[in-house]
Amino acid sequence: MGNTETARTAVGVIGNVISFGLFLSPVPTFVKIWKQKSVQAFKPDPYVATFLNCLLWVFYGMPFVKPDSLLVLSINAVGLVIESIYIAIFILHSDWPKRRKIFIALSVEVIFYAIIVVISMIALHGNGRINFVGILCLIFNIIMYASPLTVMRRVITTKSVKFMPFYLSLANFANGSIWFSYAFLKFDPWVLIPNGLGALSGAIQLILYATYYRTTNWDEEENPSQVEMSDSGNHV
Repeated sequence: MGNTETARTAVGVIGNVISFGLFLSPVPTFVKIWKQKSVQAFKPDPYVATFLNCLLWVFYGMPFVKPDSLLVLSINAVGLVIESIYIAIFILHSDWPKRRKIFIALSVEVIFYAIIVVISMIALHGNGRINFVGILCLIFNIIMYASPLTVMRRVITTKSVKFMPFYLSLANFANGSIWFSYAFLKFDPWVLIPNGLGALSGAIQLILYATYYRTTNWDEEENPSQVEMSDSGNHV
């Protein structure tokens, strides 16, 4: 039992490091936005979605929801701060119509989150609370892990991996695999299922990269919206 807990803690720490790297993966995009003082064709959607995802996982990791999940809580709390910074930069360099959409989306997310917290704390207890919050985390994590599907479809269509960076695909695979292992050591289906799918998604991306690397035209013109999709990493 002690060995299992030690292994789980070690795996969770490694998962925190990998997830932290994924949270930082959009930094080049925001450096570009900051320097040009314009969001150009970039979209805030991945960051607004990740913000809610982190909120849910932070709540899931609380001792009164899912005990012994401090490492899940800690990395998503860090992610919440990072995503807040991304969104703040986006708001700062957007025109009013884009800002308005971001404010509306964030308001809806906060209201939704507040409803989840109230229902969980007042109406649910024990396993009922864990399962309710866990199912929501599962749903939103699967949605986030499905986001690279559009990029993968483009790779197959164009036979080019220009807009699917290798290191991000590798990091997604490693992130899904390590958190899958973490959840397996002390069975937690709500962490295990989405990250198992994430590991599978990352593996498929790596296979596509190996398959189409030689047919890629590396001089192809870069499209900001495609870079945006590539930058949106997935996390616990």
